Amino acid sequence: MVSVNKITLQYDKKVLFEDVNLTFSKGNCYGIIGANGAGKSTFLKILSGEIEPNKGSVDISPGERMAVLKQNHQVYDDFTVLNTVLMGHDKLWKIMNEKDALYAKEDFSEADGMKAAELEAEFAELDGWMAESNAGELLSNLGVDVSTHYALMKDIDANLKVRVLLAQALFGNPDILLLDEPTNDLDIQTINWLEDFLADFPNIVIVVSHDRHFLDMVCTHICDIDFKKISIYSGNYSFWYHASQLALRQRQDKNKKAEQKREELLEFIRRFSANASKSKQATSRKKALEKLNIDDIQPSTRRYPAFIFQMDRELGNQVLEIEKLSYRNNDTTYFTNIEFQLNKNEKVAIISQDSLAVKYFYEIISGEREGFSGSYKWGQTVTYAYLPSINDKYFTGDLNLVDWLRQYSEDKDENYIRGFLGKMLFSGEDVFKKSNVLSGGEKVRCMLSKVMMTKANVLILEEPTGHLDLESITALNESLKDFSSNLLFTSQDREFTQTIANRIIELTPNGVIDKLVTYDEYILDPKIQALRQEMYR
Repeated sequence: MVSVNKITLQYDKKVLFEDVNLTFSKGNCYGIIGANGAGKSTFLKILSGEIEPNKGSVDISPGERMAVLKQNHQVYDDFTVLNTVLMGHDKLWKIMNEKDALYAKEDFSEADGMKAAELEAEFAELDGWMAESNAGELLSNLGVDVSTHYALMKDIDANLKVRVLLAQALFGNPDILLLDEPTNDLDIQTINWLEDFLADFPNIVIVVSHDRHFLDMVCTHICDIDFKKISIYSGNYSFWYHASQLALRQRQDKNKKAEQKREELLEFIRRFSANASKSKQATSRKKALEKLNIDDIQPSTRRYPAFIFQMDRELGNQVLEIEKLSYRNNDTTYFTNIEFQLNKNEKVAIISQDSLAVKYFYEIISGEREGFSGSYKWGQTVTYAYLPSINDKYFTGDLNLVDWLRQYSEDKDENYIRGFLGKMLFSGEDVFKKSNVLSGGEKVRCMLSKVMMTKANVLILEEPTGHLDLESITALNESLKDFSSNLLFTSQDREFTQTIANRIIELTPNGVIDKLVTYDEYILDPKIQALRQEMYR
């Protein structure tokens, strides 16, 4: 068990949270959520002891071991991949090194023999004889090939280092597991494995993630950082989000009686409990929800951007026709003989094992890349807007946000411009911030305001969720679900893709896979997965 007692943390005059009292119990997975800058990762560092709070304490039950997903990828550069994982269990790793040092002694004494026997007993008690095998299995499950297990960390790719450090945190069944953005740089198969692993994990998990599907699949509780407090709610992210929105609507409805509001909340809990989740955590979450005190449900202070995509003209039946489109660059074939027609009202997720293939495809059909073979043809009624994943070239000057957005608007009126910025949560003095000092998320919100301003009837969105916070992702997701025209998009956010796309097109070096299915149906269909393996050979 982990107890947080009267924790307060502030920097100068900014209070992140104060007088926080929480208990984290065995068998539960807690998702930490909060607006950007609320202190999610900072709170994890307080729990791990990396940061000292201004006041209060963190108490861990005696004898319990805590494991933390490390963020510094260079620390273990001089160790092998396998040893890096083994080092996740400090006590076991220390015993292994003490044993090796004793057996390496030339003048091995009787006292050394007695000490070695003690170490061997402790080693066996910690399941040391299976340690390398268990570490190797973890690595393989996380997509780190056996051929890499004895390589030095400094010699492997950065995305593999992320997986090795995740294996290190998971190794040895820790009593308390702290994970900060564990799904970063993982493919969908590895994320699925991790979801299953954590759903079966018997101890305490505390996780920060922007992946809503992941939070829904693994979390039994949500810890919301808001009102300078941290509150624990039963249920996963979807339950918290819909409950907080319902509570907000009820607070705004002054005419509804208290008893009516209570019944509405109770009905919401009953409905959600009946469909708690598809995850293995559903049973424990359902029980928790049934015990939930409706007075615990509070409206959030979060602000959500308003993504409103309007169209200047209705789209005709002819949208986009692709014929034998191929692209090769620097001796690498990204896709060949891509052929398909885009039909009216289709929302298509364009995917590939190589993200550059998707990027180049979007650049080709938006007229920004040459050197391809084949052809593409847009319909006469089409007006499209393209949101690239890399947008640095748009933010090189020192224009303030009003003047920056004015460049892309036919209507130069400041109130008109500020209206779009306001929808993206830039208000007051924020609109005079220099465009070249924006954060990644702020840049994406500016680019999306630019897209909204075009009033295009076809949207091409390349990784629009990449730098956004949960609030912005959720708002954009809801808006695009309601968008009444065509959409071509790519996103690493599984919930985003699953709830929007009605067609999946995968670009491969050997052709195209084109299915009129949802994303979950696509990745869970064994026949499609067998075809995918064949197309990448």
